[in-house]
Amino acid sequence: MSLAGDGAVTEGRTSLWGGRFEGGPAEALARLSVSVHFDWRLAPYDLLASKAHARVLHRARLLDDGELNRMLGALDELATETRDGAFTPRVEDEDVHTALERGLLEKLGPLGGKLRAGRSRNDQVATDLRLYLRDHVRRIVDQLSELERALVEQADQHLDTPAPGMTHLQHAQPVLFAHQLLAHVQAFARDVHRLRDWDLRASVSPLGSGALAGSSLPVDPVSTAAELGFAAAAANSMDAVSDRDFVAEFLFCAALLGVHLSRLGEEVVLWNTTEFGWVTLDDAFSTGSSIMPQKKNPDIAELARGKAGRLIGHVTGQLAMLKGLPLTYDRDMQESQEPSFDAVETLLLVLPAMAGMIATMTVHAEVLEAAAPLGFALATDVAELLVKNGVPFREAHEAVGQLVAFCTAGRRDLHEVSDAELVDISPHLTPEIRSVLDVRGAIASRRGHGGTAPERVSEQLRALRSEVEAHREWALSTPS
Repeated sequence: MSLAGDGAVTEGRTSLWGGRFEGGPAEALARLSVSVHFDWRLAPYDLLASKAHARVLHRARLLDDGELNRMLGALDELATETRDGAFTPRVEDEDVHTALERGLLEKLGPLGGKLRAGRSRNDQVATDLRLYLRDHVRRIVDQLSELERALVEQADQHLDTPAPGMTHLQHAQPVLFAHQLLAHVQAFARDVHRLRDWDLRASVSPLGSGALAGSSLPVDPVSTAAELGFAAAAANSMDAVSDRDFVAEFLFCAALLGVHLSRLGEEVVLWNTTEFGWVTLDDAFSTGSSIMPQKKNPDIAELARGKAGRLIGHVTGQLAMLKGLPLTYDRDMQESQEPSFDAVETLLLVLPAMAGMIATMTVHAEVLEAAAPLGFALATDVAELLVKNGVPFREAHEAVGQLVAFCTAGRRDLHEVSDAELVDISPHLTPEIRSVLDVRGAIASRRGHGGTAPERVSEQLRALRSEVEAHREWALSTPS
């Protein structure tokens, strides 16, 4: 919230709280207190809540029919003017609430002052911020679904492309490249699930809680909540105005999404190097160097990596701000707004760029396939063949480890070892092991649930296509 203080106001004053003060605030206080330069983003949501509140006042017989119609008309005009830029805040406006009340008074005179009855900026800003975040979470999910779709489409094109699967950034076992791409989609799908789950808890309206104790006026928080698309009205007025769990939780969801974007970005940076050579990024989604004319840099992936730190910082800052606050409202809570706005704007900036980069990148399937067996990536298949033949895995692991050590010393691959050498290394190693030294066969053998076998990956792809479409449908839905 922009400025604490909920007392009456003398007609004609700009401030919403100056009635009991003989003089205005010091310049230093005014400069510290002003928030309209960032909370103006809440204007459409504040106006939406104001219309619902006007109807509540009308039902409570605090506005007659004519006053309600004039009030709603003026609020609609203000909504249009703020959207078009015809009405903007002034330097002397403390916050979005002050600016919009000024606009209402300019249109309605004393009637505009009646709208303040039965509510406080404490419940106003808590309501506005929930409305803003619930709206923008859907925009985030909409953009995230585009990135998911880009990954799914790339996976669809590489259902038959073997690739090196890695642990510790070392070659481990061959996989389908589609399987790796879809692993990122699985992470993003969890992000959508978290945001949707967050939305269920955020669907509680604080409006009607007043400064902290509710109102003696016959306002109806339940009907207001329903009109604003909330599932319920807050059960405790003190909790309603002091709760910023919904901000902290949103910022965590945003930060974890940022981490997932960063992990994908890191892989793209690696894939795009000369050493890997797995992908080439489209010119439209790359940058050059001011000094080295040959450079083509994966800036989008790098910026996604960097933005994750910013999003993580917002979570820690929010939790630190909240940890020592007594009930109910404290001015510290103003610090919930800018991190929320920045997290939203950061994600809405990064997601379309990442989606475009993934959708347009060229995957070099021949490079991936050639790299798939490197680093003795088929060693586990040899060990598992021995297990199928009755060898305890401990002994199989030891025998294959010795085989790899032998090949490493001689700079040879597994299939280059002679039959006699195999037996010398271990009696468990017979020429039969050559039957599993095949990348495509190794991939096809991983046909258990969640495995990298082509049929399993195809099933996963179909399921994710359906899920991504459901994500987009939810993003286009109206909050409720």
